[in-house]
Amino acid sequence: MSERKIRVLVAKPGLDGHDRGAKIIARALRDAGMEVIYTGLRQTPEMIAAAALQEDVDAVGISILSGAHKTLCPRIIDLLRENGMDDTLVLVGGIVPNEDIEDLKQKGVSAVFLPGTSTEDIVNYINENVRPA
Repeated sequence: MSERKIRVLVAKPGLDGHDRGAKIIARALRDAGMEVIYTGLRQTPEMIAAAALQEDVDAVGISILSGAHKTLCPRIIDLLRENGMDDTLVLVGGIVPNEDIEDLKQKGVSAVFLPGTSTEDIVNYINENVRPA
């Protein structure tokens, strides 16, 4: 029996209308052999958590440019945990001020990837930190 592919949900919460970066990441993850579910634009935390649960993902990648990361990301994490997804890796990519990164990590974000991070670094991080069931 072959090992299950890593499943990653790529999500765009809030009012962001720009998803080019999220699509680039989704394509890179897919090309690296992962199963990728992309939620599309303007998702609520509730929609993202529900999709993560329904799709039984190993990781949730949140792409955020709006500055609402301190509100939206902890809410998504809380909803995942409420649904028993305690082992689900939560990653954030986008525009996040350096001074907010440690706070996000304390609230459950595993890693924050800022503009300029190579897709290879993101793929490697997920491969090193996710063990598909």
